[in-house]
Amino acid sequence: MDSNKKKVNKNRKTEQLDQFRIKNTGHKMTTNQGLKVSNDEDSLKAGIRGPTLLEDFHLREKIMHFDHERIPERVVHARGFAAHGEFELYKSMKKYTRAHFLQEPGSKTPVFVRFSTVVGNLGSKDTARDVRGFATKFYTEEGNYDLVANNMPVFFIQDAIKFPDIVHAIKPEPHNEMPQASSAHDTFWDWVANNQESAHMIMWLMSDRAVPRSWRMMEGFGVHTFRFVNEEGKGTFVKFHWKPVLGVHSLLWEEAQVIGGVDPDFHRRDLWEAIEKGASPVYELGVQMIPEEDEFMFDFDILDSTKIWPEEMVPVEIIGRLTLNRNVDNVFAETEQVAFHPGNVVPGIDFTNDPLLQGRLFSYLDTQLLRLGGPNFVEIPINRPICPFRNNQRNGFSRQRIDVDRVSYHRNSLANNTPATTSPEKGGYAHYQEKVEGRTIQARSDSFTDFFSQARLFWNSMSPVEKNHILNAFIFELGKVESRSVRQQSVDMFAHVDENLARIIADNIGVNQPTVTQVQVSERSPALSQENTPKSPYSLKVGVLIGNGFNGGEVKGVLQALKGQGVFVDLISEKLGPIRGTDGVELNPDQTIVTSYPELYDSIYIVGGKTDHQDKFNQAVKIFLNTTYKHYKPIGIATTGEKYAKTSDANNLAGVVFARNNRQFAEEFIATISQQRFWNRR
Repeated sequence: MDSNKKKVNKNRKTEQLDQFRIKNTGHKMTTNQGLKVSNDEDSLKAGIRGPTLLEDFHLREKIMHFDHERIPERVVHARGFAAHGEFELYKSMKKYTRAHFLQEPGSKTPVFVRFSTVVGNLGSKDTARDVRGFATKFYTEEGNYDLVANNMPVFFIQDAIKFPDIVHAIKPEPHNEMPQASSAHDTFWDWVANNQESAHMIMWLMSDRAVPRSWRMMEGFGVHTFRFVNEEGKGTFVKFHWKPVLGVHSLLWEEAQVIGGVDPDFHRRDLWEAIEKGASPVYELGVQMIPEEDEFMFDFDILDSTKIWPEEMVPVEIIGRLTLNRNVDNVFAETEQVAFHPGNVVPGIDFTNDPLLQGRLFSYLDTQLLRLGGPNFVEIPINRPICPFRNNQRNGFSRQRIDVDRVSYHRNSLANNTPATTSPEKGGYAHYQEKVEGRTIQARSDSFTDFFSQARLFWNSMSPVEKNHILNAFIFELGKVESRSVRQQSVDMFAHVDENLARIIADNIGVNQPTVTQVQVSERSPALSQENTPKSPYSLKVGVLIGNGFNGGEVKGVLQALKGQGVFVDLISEKLGPIRGTDGVELNPDQTIVTSYPELYDSIYIVGGKTDHQDKFNQAVKIFLNTTYKHYKPIGIATTGEKYAKTSDANNLAGVVFARNNRQFAEEFIATISQQRFWNRR
């Protein structure tokens, strides 16, 4: 990215970070003490072939620092990537909350967003079947506010005390540390079958939501019920939603597996390239709100993190827009060292009695202490608020600020009792005053005991294609489970969701047919299906299979039309170097048939042409064509590419557009790309 573009994308947070950005290019090398280095290739020795001497302080410093470059990775959400951006408010929420950044329409707040997988380690693949993290740090005038979200609106458990259990179960099994970044194994499904509150979440995990096409094309959900509090102290229950402007789109499971091998960085590369090309990812912030007096009017508990508030029942109100417009400068310094915490709130946003949320409020600070080396992680540049912060906290590992005061306690007279507290009327945070009654007890409310109704609602809301994908996911996952008992328990459990689903699974994994019956829920929630999502060709990726001798005017016009609609284009040929068509048109390939794979593209454009090794090129084109067709993706056929596409009784060529005698080819091809999948293809 050029310097001018970065200047345009400046905000208060990036300006604050400028003082920590160091450019080494063009400068002389020094030690960390500032001493200029004369030799960085040979250690100090006693004689040219003699032993290395301990007095070589440069060797010692260089090796010491290298030996300590790694920090503990996150226990969950280890694999992640992030970007900077801004949040712009559409409409004032003053009626519901006093939060300053939600008051004035048009106001902008710097943000930092980290996307992640949950289960895999730092080096795992991006495309695993998994929940995705969607954590946003708002650098507001009142302090940092963290919305620590996922791409699924519910969770596996209702109470945080079970969090270590679910993580232990889904992580690689301890006796052999396998499988990596996968839930398809015995301990996870044993846990599921014996903790049936997870049923709703498992339906999401088996759905297409678990294999997103892009982080730019997935929703984000705050999961928990939070509370807005206005100036009068009135509370309103609220859930937060991120809605991607590009819609919600997914990979096929087969694609996800292949991509995980050929490009394990697929999602981070997609985000990085989109921002570098100026195609800033955009999401709209929506809220669902329930007045406190309506807390008990639903047939589910609104504080249960395994439940959604159906959008048809509680509409999502869109209030703002998130735009990611700047990539990080250093992944470790920013993405790895950023510390999120659901307890980082601002006045006007408060918590509820959701027992999972309450445990998260306790846990997140603990994780930072180990991972970031002590209590001063807020002084790391990416974590610093843009407003001043002052208190009586002192010392600890890696303390950077120099507090010059004599006094470091409250209350005091020597400093006129400063730093002083601030009244709520003047912006101080005051917890919501909720009346609480009850006996001290370790138990769960009866309102939390319906495990299957919303799992059934989710199933009812899926399209036939989505249901088939869920079915195949269950068959794959449980087919990897060695214990027949665990497989049987799992089938019996999900018969409560849908009897026919469970029967087909049982038939495929070698267990008995279930004997239980499904819950009696017939309602649907169309908002849950990706079938109803927005569709656009913008920033989708087209692979162009091309050689020499192409129709220059035709191809040039199509490529211009694609780029004019914001479609990303990769030219793929037998080798790198110029290729030439008619009319003096010359193009330069971006990839070769060796470095690219059909699964990496949303669509392909078959141009064909002459190459040095024609048979090899033709075979590659056929593989691209057959794989793309099998995956229901759009295909464009140039006049010179017709020989590769054969119509027969075995296919109907749905979603395949031909250029011959078609003056509207470019427009039709772009409309076809926008559709993304043609499920009616045969």
